Amino acid sequence: MSKILDYLKENQLSMTETLLALTRAESPSYSKIDVDYCGEVLRNEYTRLVGGNVDVIEKEEVGNQYKFSFGPDNGLKQVLIIGHMDTVWDVGARPIRQDGDILYGPGVFDMKGGLTITLWALKAIKETGAFLDRKITFLVTSDEEIGSSHSKELIEEEAVRSSVVFVPESSIGPDGAVKTERKGAGQFLLRIEGITAHAGINAWDGASATEELAYQILDLKKLADRGEGISVNVGVVQGGTRANVIAKEATAEIDVRITKKSQAKNLLDKILNRPTFVKGTKVHVEGVLERYPLERNEHVIELYEQLKEIANAHGYALGEGSSGGASDGNFTAGLGIPTIDGLGPIGDGAHAETEHVLLSNLPNRAALLAEIILKNAGNPKEEELYVHDGSNSQSV
Repeated sequence: MSKILDYLKENQLSMTETLLALTRAESPSYSKIDVDYCGEVLRNEYTRLVGGNVDVIEKEEVGNQYKFSFGPDNGLKQVLIIGHMDTVWDVGARPIRQDGDILYGPGVFDMKGGLTITLWALKAIKETGAFLDRKITFLVTSDEEIGSSHSKELIEEEAVRSSVVFVPESSIGPDGAVKTERKGAGQFLLRIEGITAHAGINAWDGASATEELAYQILDLKKLADRGEGISVNVGVVQGGTRANVIAKEATAEIDVRITKKSQAKNLLDKILNRPTFVKGTKVHVEGVLERYPLERNEHVIELYEQLKEIANAHGYALGEGSSGGASDGNFTAGLGIPTIDGLGPIGDGAHAETEHVLLSNLPNRAALLAEIILKNAGNPKEEELYVHDGSNSQSV
């Protein structure tokens, strides 16, 4: 039996207490004061449970960000764990309640549960005296739910110093499959300039921005490819002022998703350089692909195989899956750093009123994270992970 898993099972109640403390510190993305308070709760829990270094990166417009470091800083590339403490719910919007093994509350699944799992994974590594040959950095940001514009640079700075990245975002399904693929995502604004005219008196002198928009929507949909996993969605449209006026302006907000980095250049060229269909109109497009995809490449497959081996040793099978949504792991994967996601809790209902986690699975998930860290931060032998007399273990 795994020493780490045994230790965590013995401390399931304490893990629940940590999760409750973080969940009660509600932290909607746009409320800096609340996110900062949650950050201090997180820092206190880290100091109490793990120790090690804490760096606070202060921000003016969003909550502060935290970098927790653990293990020897000896020049080897670090193992990076990334998470976020901001949530989508306004303070007081969702009650926190427990129903047997199920804990409901704002952000318990996305991703206060993942923060809890990481804290206790590090705690278990420390308390079991496991060997580490390099530094572990746990980076917690404050604006993931609103696009990560204030944290992307920091994430990428830490990523290039890392050999591998683990993301304890929510898992998939009732058995807790990890995420070996995530789509890349971009947002674009299409603006059309037309020529206004009276719809009855001199309609032919005008150039309708809304008519051009209709053509644009249909043409943009042709760029989608279900087989290749490319989606193009025109989600918000606006245009015109009155029914009897040829529209002078129209806009559309476009969401784009891709599954492979190689798809980006051609697709972006077609989105940013639009043809026109209505004579006299002008079309402008602005936007970027904010996140490249997390692709299921050989490095991700290797990490997944390691996770499956750990899970099998713990007595269960671990599946894998993909997500159409993006996370901060897309940034690190886009830089070519081996990244695997979905290492957080088992539950459901992210961003929904039903958001919940299963408390009894917290030890298993924390043990999974702890042991994949050890496989990549010291490459311990089998006897270092499992019960023995302790004579060869090293404390950190």
